[in-house]
Amino acid sequence: MGDGVVVSAAVEQRLCERVRAALSVLPDDQRHTASDADRIGKRPAAVTMTLLPVPGATGDGALADEVAFVLTRRARSLRAHSGQWALPGGRIDAGESAEQAGRREVSEEIGLELGPDRVLGLLDDYPTRSGYVITPVVLWAGGTGEPVPNPAEVAELHRPALAEIDREPRFLSIPESDAPVIQVPLFDRYVHAPTGAVLHQFREVVLHGRATRVAHLEQPVFAWR
Repeated sequence: MGDGVVVSAAVEQRLCERVRAALSVLPDDQRHTASDADRIGKRPAAVTMTLLPVPGATGDGALADEVAFVLTRRARSLRAHSGQWALPGGRIDAGESAEQAGRREVSEEIGLELGPDRVLGLLDDYPTRSGYVITPVVLWAGGTGEPVPNPAEVAELHRPALAEIDREPRFLSIPESDAPVIQVPLFDRYVHAPTGAVLHQFREVVLHGRATRVAHLEQPVFAWR
């Protein structure tokens, strides 16, 4: 790990299997998938919850304290959503599954090569106001080296422990929509949907065993483009 504290392969495997088991609260046949109507005029995309062990993890502590995830700030040079907080991800190319696209994007953005066995599960589809239907893919990246951000796409790379998102979100009402805008507290600020929605559902499912839905949650008006 980055600070020299080694996490054993046995601990890696235990943490990985604990996350996989926690995701069973949201089985494939109960996962929300976007309807044909939701997909009209929208492009498919995948984002990833790319998970790593916290240095010094034992495998027996709380997942919130022993597992971290990769969060980036998008490069200012990017044409879409520059400078925003994001999970590694991007468009699903023709012939790709969401899982394949998520693994490819992790390779391109943060330099980690993850095989199909690293896919732990999927969260609910989330249709965005900016023209995408996002499928969140949960990946285990422990034991594959340190993430290295691609400067063409990533301005900053953070790896907060899951405890950082184990907080109650804030919901705001806006005149433009009947749905509440979700804001997830992180780094002394708020992360909005779609990233905020994915983080909230992951927290609910994996840390609290609740099959909470998020596709109805709204984005702020500045993201409606």
